[in-house]
Amino acid sequence: MSTSHREPRATDVSIGDDEFTVHLVDGRKLTVPIAWSTRLSSATAAQRRRWQLIGDGQGIHWPEIDEDLSVAGLLLGSAANPTHGRG
Repeated sequence: MSTSHREPRATDVSIGDDEFTVHLVDGRKLTVPIAWSTRLSSATAAQRRRWQLIGDGQGIHWPEIDEDLSVAGLLLGSAANPTHGRG
């Protein structure tokens, strides 16, 4: 068993009408309101469903709306920057 610090990583994302849930490698689930991100709030439901994991699960990218959120930032509760879309 490794004792090195590892970045939290996502394995999946579930998108609902008002929130999204990030499924983590260690079995935890993190649910975040869509309203937390200006770009996700402004996107259509179809655009929100088109996401991809980046950095081996360290982040989530929505290519159509140019939104990137880091799993670490979500866990820390860092607000998404409405100007740059990075969390």
